[in-house]
Amino acid sequence: MAEPTLRSVVDLVHGWYPPGTADSWDRVGLVHGDLDQPVRRILLAVDPAPVVAQEAADWDADLLLTHHPLYLKGVHGFTSQTPKGRTSLTLAGAGCALLAAHTNADQAEGGVSEAMALALGLRDARPILPAPLPAVDKLGVMVPAEDADGMRAALAGAGAGQVGDYDHASFTVAGEGRFRPLPGADPTIGSVGEAERVDEVRIEVVFPRGRRAHVVRAMLAAHPYEEPAYDVLELADPRIGTTGTGRIGDVEPTTLRAFAERVAEALPGTAHGVRVAGDLDRPVRRVALCGGAGDFLLDTVRGTDADVYVTSDLRHHPATEFLEHEGPALVDVAHWAAEWTWLPVLARRLEGALGDTVEVRVSTRSTDAWTHRL
Repeated sequence: MAEPTLRSVVDLVHGWYPPGTADSWDRVGLVHGDLDQPVRRILLAVDPAPVVAQEAADWDADLLLTHHPLYLKGVHGFTSQTPKGRTSLTLAGAGCALLAAHTNADQAEGGVSEAMALALGLRDARPILPAPLPAVDKLGVMVPAEDADGMRAALAGAGAGQVGDYDHASFTVAGEGRFRPLPGADPTIGSVGEAERVDEVRIEVVFPRGRRAHVVRAMLAAHPYEEPAYDVLELADPRIGTTGTGRIGDVEPTTLRAFAERVAEALPGTAHGVRVAGDLDRPVRRVALCGGAGDFLLDTVRGTDADVYVTSDLRHHPATEFLEHEGPALVDVAHWAAEWTWLPVLARRLEGALGDTVEVRVSTRSTDAWTHRL
């Protein structure tokens, strides 16, 4: 296998975690680096902190891949007088590129919340809030049976009937068309003023909503009738996508106390530790979680059948009000520790794709904000 370049590694990571799926406020992707430079060593970390940048430089890494972005707001420059500036200068001086995968990695398959679910032993985990699937329409058109093949070809040529790894997909059902041409009509079949009956088929195809006008125009151009009968339906999102926010799944029946102990064992240790709100003896069979700060999901989680919700950075008032509804228990863990669970998963993914052409290391340096608990 050829030695990868920064460009090829960035393309690989963006294929797994597309930047277009990041939240609008986020700033993900390549921060700096020569796209043509070879990549032999990759360091993975949660935060692009100065100490992590120095770790990358000391190891002679070619790429530092972090979860959190270095810059979320615009800057006029970077100097040694600011922590972010020191990070940039250290990496640039060592010839180490910087790449961030943040909210685009939170929702993805093989991403942060999924990695956390794996670390905590969840089975059959699915998103709490599935990401919207691409908007899809369905066209149904009635056409004389002898013109059906031509119509299917025209619709396929316009981009309709593509379903996953298949194209030219359609559904056809036979029926009987009835109409009477009125004065002024120029019928393809039948005569003005006389009722007509025609053997027709109904052809149904699906297509991306953005192709609606193009598909309808292609159908009208291919149809033999002066006034075709057709309908266009907007299909509802079934909310079954495999990407999305948070995860919810099952664990072997246990208690809140035992489950919290499992969480403490599964995550890297921090001064923050694991905080628990709820009856320690309550049964736990179903678990909801969100890597990183997840209090924005509290109302959604309360409407699920979860016994406990695991996340980070829970604030007093939202947590208190959530518990007053006597719904799931709460387990609050360190933000850094929760998101760190993604790094070993990402390391295995990179090693599987790049083989022995690169060396991948996961930083174990804690960059959690809290360093002591008295």
